[in-house]
Amino acid sequence: MKIIVTGGSGKGGRWVVRDLRDHGHEVVNVDLVSDGAPNDLSLLTDLTDLGQVVDVVRGADAVVHFAAIPAPGLRPEGETFRINTVSTWNVFHAAVRGAVGRIVWASSETTLGLPFDRPPDFAPIDETITVRPESSYALSKVVGETIATQLNRVTGIPFVGLRISNIMEPADYSRFPSWQDDSRIRKWNLWGYVDARDVAQAVRRGVEGDTTGAEVCIVAAADTVMRRDSAELLAEVFPDVPVRGPISGRQTLLAIGRARELLGYHPEHSWLDPA
Repeated sequence: MKIIVTGGSGKGGRWVVRDLRDHGHEVVNVDLVSDGAPNDLSLLTDLTDLGQVVDVVRGADAVVHFAAIPAPGLRPEGETFRINTVSTWNVFHAAVRGAVGRIVWASSETTLGLPFDRPPDFAPIDETITVRPESSYALSKVVGETIATQLNRVTGIPFVGLRISNIMEPADYSRFPSWQDDSRIRKWNLWGYVDARDVAQAVRRGVEGDTTGAEVCIVAAADTVMRRDSAELLAEVFPDVPVRGPISGRQTLLAIGRARELLGYHPEHSWLDPA
């Protein structure tokens, strides 16, 4: 397929671009920063300009939308919200106008209520939880999910929104040992993370899949950033949070069952894997 990837020069996006190219797809990276690919495969584009977006999306079989201000606190709140919502609307609208076959995009774990200064409603968290955006960044992702639902209803084009956990590259794993003595350092997202290579896998499965609705699913590693058992961490830090279902060993508290069922996603990487 010819696939447009927005934000393909970013931390997660570059792994997505590499994986899709490795699996035989023609990938055009659309970003403000080049990834070094030949002309026509890396286009410098301002996604807040609808005309530019319509131009670059034309003729694509699928669109993967990863471009965004990637976290709260990097820009003023209003600017984060403006850039993320306008660019998402432009990409989705251009994709629909161009009759692409499928749209896979990066929502965020922040829609679930992060940071958990206020305890979550239950754990492990899954997609049935009521969204609780705590920043303009998280709110922009909720708006994106709403846009996807509306456009899917009107056009029938499938959307897959990935509520991606804290993305880690292999080089980041050297930091994990420093968190082990204080269970509260990483409580903000229930000790979650996801390997960038597994993010790329989830995207590819979404692009190549056969879903039909406007779906959302959590994408995280199978384990946590801690060596301690997850039930023990919950009991210590969030003793009053209702526990739904059995928790085995170090299993993730950001439930990935829906991603497994919907996409066939199976995390292949852990920070505890041999180097």
